[in-house]
Amino acid sequence: MTAATVGELFTRDRRSDRPSLEDATGRTYDTHWLCTSTWKAGNFLRHSGVREGVRVGVVGSGPMALLSFFGTALLEGTTRFDPPKNLTSEAAREPTADDGPYRAVVAPTSRVGDFELPDGAQRIGYGASSDEPAVHHFDKGLWSENPSFPPIDLGSGTPLLTDGERMVTHGEALECAREIIETEEIEAGDRVVLRAPLADPRTVAAGVIAPLLADGVFVLTEEMSGFEERDPDKRGAYADNRGAYAVTTRERESVPEPRRLDLEGVSL
Repeated sequence: MTAATVGELFTRDRRSDRPSLEDATGRTYDTHWLCTSTWKAGNFLRHSGVREGVRVGVVGSGPMALLSFFGTALLEGTTRFDPPKNLTSEAAREPTADDGPYRAVVAPTSRVGDFELPDGAQRIGYGASSDEPAVHHFDKGLWSENPSFPPIDLGSGTPLLTDGERMVTHGEALECAREIIETEEIEAGDRVVLRAPLADPRTVAAGVIAPLLADGVFVLTEEMSGFEERDPDKRGAYADNRGAYAVTTRERESVPEPRRLDLEGVSL
């Protein structure tokens, strides 16, 4: 597939019952659900002020976190996964981020209050609903939103991701993904398992965008959010082989999947 922007991965003609996402529990989601939910996420985030030239902090590593990223991308906003706790315009000024301040933070409801936001920015929680009227509920918003999305003239040079040190555009992320697909011979239906944090843009390019571009499946794991969140009683499950490729780092000596994609070898 050819695509100049991430938005082109969610066009109406791509909707099908082909699996495209598997969460950490093993639940699968098809491409129809992913496209429709991404449009809904974009519509919901638009109501919270997400637009071109603003940033969104996204916390977590499950489907809701990924939908927040995709919806932000459709709106020409820039995502930072696992952002710092202080997101005020003064404290969150990032040396290579030439876009505006943070407009929203999307996080599990239990954690969304941990962040200091600029004036006017929105707190969006997912999972349990909040008793705080100022916290918007992402799950409810997705359920009630319009399952369509008006076309936006996205450009390949539009910022997509930041990690606080650098800015990655749509075009750069997709070029990186294409290089990985070609080098690693990723094919339709191949499962790519994320065993590295989303806070690193290379994880997103190699573990999310590349399988989407190749019509594969990206597989989420608890390791994407760091080992501190893992349930000690279930650690044996994290060693299970869940796909053909593992996106990981050289610090990890072995992975259960037969092929590994070390972030250190990802050019981005």
